[in-house]
Amino acid sequence: MIRELAFIDVLYLIAAMRWTLALTAIAFAGGAVVGLSVALLRVSPVSPLRWLAMLYVHAVQGTPLLAWLFVFFFGLSIVGITVSPWIAAAAAYSIYAGAFLGEIWRGCLQSIPRTQWEAGASLGLSFTEQLRHVIIPQAVRVAIPPTVGFLVQLIKNTSLAAVIGFVELTREGQLTTATTFRPFSVYLIVAALYFALCFPLTRWSRRLEGRLHVAR
Repeated sequence: MIRELAFIDVLYLIAAMRWTLALTAIAFAGGAVVGLSVALLRVSPVSPLRWLAMLYVHAVQGTPLLAWLFVFFFGLSIVGITVSPWIAAAAAYSIYAGAFLGEIWRGCLQSIPRTQWEAGASLGLSFTEQLRHVIIPQAVRVAIPPTVGFLVQLIKNTSLAAVIGFVELTREGQLTTATTFRPFSVYLIVAALYFALCFPLTRWSRRLEGRLHVAR
């Protein structure tokens, strides 16, 4: 049954934003754990560990995010494992975020001058102690702007979870369009809500980048 687009539909779209934010938070948290591990392995002095981390990054970055969603939601069901859209989306986005955050943070670690590593070594610090006391505290400041920038991309990419039935902002827009047959109006509202989520983070990222550039 087709009906007119009403104010209640806008409220439903706004309410669906909480699931977009929830998925983003879960994906970022899971991706941070994986990404930190990948970044540390990528700068490890042990070659097999570096190659293993590099293989993971290339495999994930070379595969569409949509494919990972299909693997976890549809692929696992082939072997008799049924997962909910929540679990499938959380797993797929965590793996995806881990690869990209790992590369971002690896670059930040390697951006610290080699002399800092040598200074730590001259003090008798182990590789782990160099990271903890010398390198990571400096790399954190460098990592903030690109990390926030990736977070913005992650928010927008959560829209792909709609294809497996995860009801976030985009999926709610699809459901609203199906009942009102007002795709232009509905998706204009959806776009505005994504903008409301992403624009403040984008501005904050640019401001942080400017401040850090001046601080250098």
